[in-house]
Amino acid sequence: MGDKSIQKKKYIIEKAALVFGEKGYKNVTMKDIVEACDISRGGLYLYFGSTKEIFEAVLESTGLISKPEEDEDMLPGERLLYFLEEKKQEILDAGNSLRMAIYEYMFAHGESDTVEAGGFERDLHRLQEIIEEGVATEWMVCEEPKAAARNILYALEGVKVSAQTRKITSEMIDREIEYMMGTLGLALE
Repeated sequence: MGDKSIQKKKYIIEKAALVFGEKGYKNVTMKDIVEACDISRGGLYLYFGSTKEIFEAVLESTGLISKPEEDEDMLPGERLLYFLEEKKQEILDAGNSLRMAIYEYMFAHGESDTVEAGGFERDLHRLQEIIEEGVATEWMVCEEPKAAARNILYALEGVKVSAQTRKITSEMIDREIEYMMGTLGLALE
């Protein structure tokens, strides 16, 4: 693919992200993408064969799959707080209007093959490691780190879903984070 083709595909993905953010996943048609990009239907089909294919390209182009760097010198409690603050920002990020489209995509195509599902598994592993390190260094109290990590992620996912239908404030999320840390024997000061 030449430079011009790469730029055109990137342009289509950027415009499509806006359309998916506005309409969700299931309500978007190829016609919607054609109109947003101001290109012909044939021009769009040169790059993508379906809205599913376009949405997957949008997901790949977002930062949803990148793992933020943590400071290895952080104490386990600090790493946990860093992780939870990162999740808080995801919930509060009004710019992530693709969230509803991602849920619709997951319902339509199954969770196992999505970027979001891979993100859950990465987060589960990362959080489990933090808790295991915290227990090993006696910073945290937890008999089942994997189960605790899974429960924390499910609770955070519930808050994300709630944020789609009700106003979730920073203070509300802070209370949840404080509770989650408390279950591991940590207190925010």
